[in-house]
Amino acid sequence: MTSAGEILWTAQASLPWLAVLQLLPLLGAAAVFVLGERSTAVWLGKLCAVGELLLVGWLAACIDPLSPALQLAERIDAVGYHVAVDGIAIVFLALAALLTLLMTLYGMSRGMISQGRLFAVLLLAEGGLVGMLVTVNIAWFAFFSALELWAVIYLLRRWASSRAEQQALARFVQYQGFGWLLFVAGCFVLGWGHAETHGGRWSFDLFELSGALPHGKFQTAAFYLLFYGLAVRTPLFPLHGWLPNMAQHGLIAVGPALMVGVKVGIYGMLRFVLPLTPDAVLAWQPYVVGFAMAGVFFTAALAFLQTNLRRLLAFAVVSHTSLLVIGLFSLHASGIQGAVLLAANFGLAVTGMWFIVGFVFRRTGTTELGELSGLFERIPFLAVAFLVCGLAIVGMPGTPGFDAAHLVLEAAIDRFGALSTVATALGNVAAAGFLLWAFQKAFLAQEKGLGQAVDRTQAMEYAVCGVALAALLAIGFFTEPWLHLTEAASQAAAARFAR
Repeated sequence: MTSAGEILWTAQASLPWLAVLQLLPLLGAAAVFVLGERSTAVWLGKLCAVGELLLVGWLAACIDPLSPALQLAERIDAVGYHVAVDGIAIVFLALAALLTLLMTLYGMSRGMISQGRLFAVLLLAEGGLVGMLVTVNIAWFAFFSALELWAVIYLLRRWASSRAEQQALARFVQYQGFGWLLFVAGCFVLGWGHAETHGGRWSFDLFELSGALPHGKFQTAAFYLLFYGLAVRTPLFPLHGWLPNMAQHGLIAVGPALMVGVKVGIYGMLRFVLPLTPDAVLAWQPYVVGFAMAGVFFTAALAFLQTNLRRLLAFAVVSHTSLLVIGLFSLHASGIQGAVLLAANFGLAVTGMWFIVGFVFRRTGTTELGELSGLFERIPFLAVAFLVCGLAIVGMPGTPGFDAAHLVLEAAIDRFGALSTVATALGNVAAAGFLLWAFQKAFLAQEKGLGQAVDRTQAMEYAVCGVALAALLAIGFFTEPWLHLTEAASQAAAARFAR
């Protein structure tokens, strides 16, 4: 096994671009909050979201994709501030920026009350996401995770209007609070382990912690705590109990998209768990992959039993998240690269589907499959967008999921053999079945008298779904630049476990 310290290094930045990337949404949130419900606040919020996306594009052009280094590094030792990015981080940053922009448009299209406050909280959540994706200090990762979690809880509580929604919020807080505490405990174990081997000096910096923990109690304890803390957030079977209720009763689309659209749980495993606990990762790899493979089938079966479209999508998320974990814990360069691209694909596709379900609920007042029918005739664009997003999740050619799923399955064959990989692929086929079944029930089934009361697609809805579809198809048809961007970083991550 290659030492993590031989691979991880940083190239210093000439200008503090990553500091600007973190400050822009936070300052924007403060300004929008001060402006309140004025129209200026809405436009400022959208401008900040667009600016963040453009800045991520600029950073993508600035880094060297052929280098495995974490680049554009900035550091202030007095406060433990240390940030840097590589090609993998850029993919997640682009996803976070794009989804935030789409959520601002979605909020406007729904005509939600308190748009200024909504935009301020969305920008605050984006600041938390960006902070997690650029930091190489695990304690700062935990802090920014708490910031984003607070923003989501505020949104869910602010617009909770029924007892069921309040109960869903309570379960969400219980799960996420427990997961966050597990992760913080894991951070404490890492710092303690560093102190044990460095004369009592505590540190939470990735580069100082890499290779510092001896094999044994510290690595195993840190792995358990960090992995399970992130698995709750991801969410990974069987720690997914918060998502179905949140999806059914929480703030439609916005809350779930903030928590699972940007797969920061997967990113956290890749950035911190794999390099900091390599011996424990190798020891527990078969069990993690085994649970993930079981999760593909179990949650797919549960999806078929759902009568509510939002709950069905929640189980679809859990089923396909298992594929990400299989790719990541293959500890193979192709599997890691495939998992990263699948995270981007799932983030865009699932968020797009949640948006569409929100648009359907606004028109019909229900997401029960038994009460929906014939919607294709009234909202054909939204129906086609739902179908394309669903097919993207199962790896339709022309979407990022096609190449990404092949990379994951190739790595799985190499690491785990053909039998288990074929079984996992069959689980993906089952996923295609329940998503197509949901599409048929809601959009193609014989109309039950609901269609004439359904409003036509609005301009803002065309914009939201059009941007999501354009991004999916653009990445799908032009995957090579994204593969080029993530290849060196994926190889470096896998090199730690070279056999």
